[in-house]
Amino acid sequence: MLMKLARLSLWHRKGTVILTLCSLVISIGLLLGIDHLRLEAKQSFTSTVAGTDLIVGARSGQLNLLLYTVFRIGNATNNISYKHYQQISQHRAVAWSIPLALGDSHKGYRVLGTTADYFKFFRYGAQQSLEFQQGQPFLQVYETVLGAEVAKKLAYKLGDQIILSHGVGAVSFSEHRGQPFTVVGILAPTGTPVDQSVHVSLLGIEAIHQGWQNGMPSRRVQAAQLDPAQLEALQPSQITGFMLGLKSKAVTFGLQRQINEFKAEPLTAILPGAALAEMWQMLSFVENMLLVVTALVLVATLVGLMTTLLAAMKERQRELAILRALGARPWQLFWLIELEVLFTTLLAIGLALLKLTAVLYLLKPWLSSKYGLVISVVPWHEHTLVLLTCLLGFALLLAAIPAYLAYRQSLSQGLMVRT
Repeated sequence: MLMKLARLSLWHRKGTVILTLCSLVISIGLLLGIDHLRLEAKQSFTSTVAGTDLIVGARSGQLNLLLYTVFRIGNATNNISYKHYQQISQHRAVAWSIPLALGDSHKGYRVLGTTADYFKFFRYGAQQSLEFQQGQPFLQVYETVLGAEVAKKLAYKLGDQIILSHGVGAVSFSEHRGQPFTVVGILAPTGTPVDQSVHVSLLGIEAIHQGWQNGMPSRRVQAAQLDPAQLEALQPSQITGFMLGLKSKAVTFGLQRQINEFKAEPLTAILPGAALAEMWQMLSFVENMLLVVTALVLVATLVGLMTTLLAAMKERQRELAILRALGARPWQLFWLIELEVLFTTLLAIGLALLKLTAVLYLLKPWLSSKYGLVISVVPWHEHTLVLLTCLLGFALLLAAIPAYLAYRQSLSQGLMVRT
């Protein structure tokens, strides 16, 4: 009976209820959205690389080195010599190494020059290896392996030919025309920046830059694919960075120090875990402030809900008095107000979750292509139920004030003739 009365009462005041509902939906959506993006970003970044002990690049900050080598964000301060890479990779403590050459793109997607060892040793998530959805690793100079999203978004299939562009922008005026690459493999989805990468061999990167000087094409630029004799003589000269897997974790800090003190070339070696920790430490203040501001907005909205109920109590005196005259007890009026708030808050939570899911669905491709973030469109985590329960409890606690006034409402107060 009370539930039916609560529904009818809300419908009778639908104008005010809809405005209150809209403000609640926006506030709850902001709170859940910021919390969801914060957790999903951490999960996405943490699962991007696993099993790599050291990442090495030109002398720079460890955060910048991590961003451009792993997440394809930003650019390297400088390239490093391939000869020095070979020297370090042959160190007795190194189990495997993966060279990385960046700086080119294809229709906005980063091109990664590497070797076949990339598909053999690279790990992500819970030590998962890369798997092929179709095809195989590149074997020839002018072959390429596409990430899952690149193939899906650009509708590529095995055997298609693509043209690479110099630079990392979505639009490039320096294309390596005349040297197309044939798609020979498509990787299975990983939920990491690998999905947004175009993989070619180091020799392929070297081949398309024959005749280039200081990042610009010269008059001797190669306009067609190299012939077999030229390919035979081709050797990589520079790379952007490289990943190292060590035989023993005990030598990690020792080798890191040796690389940082490398005499032949200024290099920086970082531990991926330590660099990630530094990044989250830098971002923790911002994310906490966002959560606090959103929580305050939500509290203000709930206080507004309580104020609206208090303002409506005077108008509802006659309604409550009639209910008393019909036999309603004071405690029933108390729970009538509480049920109205309960229905409003539950409906707001449901609409906020639906709205947030739709927004995340629309933002997912943009976040993936722009920042390499792969997020779930379902805004639900282990603590979400606890968070929503606390929210509901706080709403009912605030509603207890107007509910108590309804409880104290006497029959004579509501039926008194006003002059």
